[in-house]
Amino acid sequence: MSQEKFYITTPIYYVNDSPHIGHAYTSLACDVLARFKRLDGAKVKFLTGTDEHGQKVEKSASIAGKSPQAFTDEVSQRFRDLCKLMNFSNDDFIRTTEPRHIKSAQELWRRLEKNGHIYLDKYAGWYSVRDEAFYTEAELVEGKAPTGADVEWVEEESYFFDLSKWQEKLLEHYEKNPDFIAPESRRNEVISFVKGGLKDLSISRTTFTWGIPVPGNDKHIMYVWLDALANYLSADGFGEESGNWKLETGNNDSNLQPPTSNLQFWPANLHVIGKDILRFHAVYWPAFLMAANLPLPKKIFAGGWWTVDGQKMSKSLGNVVAPSSLVEKFGLDQTRYFLLREFPFGQDGNFSEERMIAVTNSELANNVGNLVQRTLSMIQKNCGGMVPGFAGVPLRDIDKELKNLVQVTENATPELVRKKYLDCKFQEILTEIIAMSSWLNSYIDKEAPWVQKKTNPELMAAILYYLAEGIRCLAIMLQPFIPDSAGKILDLLAVSELERRFGHLRPEYALKPGVKLPEPVAVFPRFIAKLD
Repeated sequence: MSQEKFYITTPIYYVNDSPHIGHAYTSLACDVLARFKRLDGAKVKFLTGTDEHGQKVEKSASIAGKSPQAFTDEVSQRFRDLCKLMNFSNDDFIRTTEPRHIKSAQELWRRLEKNGHIYLDKYAGWYSVRDEAFYTEAELVEGKAPTGADVEWVEEESYFFDLSKWQEKLLEHYEKNPDFIAPESRRNEVISFVKGGLKDLSISRTTFTWGIPVPGNDKHIMYVWLDALANYLSADGFGEESGNWKLETGNNDSNLQPPTSNLQFWPANLHVIGKDILRFHAVYWPAFLMAANLPLPKKIFAGGWWTVDGQKMSKSLGNVVAPSSLVEKFGLDQTRYFLLREFPFGQDGNFSEERMIAVTNSELANNVGNLVQRTLSMIQKNCGGMVPGFAGVPLRDIDKELKNLVQVTENATPELVRKKYLDCKFQEILTEIIAMSSWLNSYIDKEAPWVQKKTNPELMAAILYYLAEGIRCLAIMLQPFIPDSAGKILDLLAVSELERRFGHLRPEYALKPGVKLPEPVAVFPRFIAKLD
């Protein structure tokens, strides 16, 4: 049986500013899912990167007094640094200025052109530099783009993609694949937009130069979104075999498509994006792929936006939250945990430091951390610092309930959990894990092992064993969200690094009595706000 492959992507981030919690949030969702799939046995490709072409970048570079390449080198590095800061496990980082991407994007153009879906004409209409998007007169709101961005009238020679021809095929795809766009509100939004009618799309520009040249006509550069969307193929090797393939095979048939045998992961299982770029991913991208005779991604999930203390983040308000400031103040795993715990992924949510302190203190420090500290300290004090035994102690109903709660058995299929991850129900998953931890804390209080020590030390040892085993399972489940802290808990239980996958939640991998444990240490210190 071949190993399952799983390809997940973040949007590639536009290099006109520094990363904020919105960028961290979207990439974190991908990281959690990538980590889960690896722990579940899949071969994963997790891609992120930066979108570095276009008129907006050219203008930003000019304002900064730098060349576009120097400017993008600097800003792209900040997004690489974000990956390291947030402990993202991405397998690749793509830049649209890389040769591999330029080759891939131009190959996609050639395929569209060979298949008869590109033609040369003149474009006259409204264009937003900030959005890198074209808008019709009807879409303008008080002379501005629907996003509030300024627009300018553009008239120039342009290549067009015959997007209008793909309206019915797109609607048919949405109908046959109801999970293609999520959440449902975004799916309905896209369907409404497509049913409203599609016009052919201008896909080249001539009034600036910072972009990928159109193959065969370098007076034109490729529209930044055709360029950018191709990154998901570039990172999987698309276009690498194009080169001189006709010459090498001796076949000059203009309709013959170059080989794609080097694609190892495409189609993507999941594109995670921000809702502001949904149209490009759910309308333009599948149309490009259909026209190029390439498989479509399996799912597109549009995440929501963060506000700060009820207000939209903006430089002018001075309320942009940098991920580095949260990690420095509250800790890495506390930041990761809170960002996915606070509200359902796909909805908009609000950030406040007060709420972050309350959630991480109550759920990580007081709940999970307290459970680990209490249990392991009692084992250290009363069981010689070794995993206690339970031989000869009958398994009671409450002990069975504990085991059934945390262990995976033949009757407790993980399929439901897998579906929740693929549906990006991170908040719901964390709610269930914290509920397990709360149950284990109540088990300690009910069974009072410190009392059993005096009257029935064998039962005390069994109670502590079941608690330790429950903690092992909780830590395995928490790894995708808080990998460092979950790893520390598993270290405290002397769990081998080779036995930390989701398949190891089964009873046969349970803790072995008699194994020596290290001295317990606090994993989640409480955050105490300092008074000014």
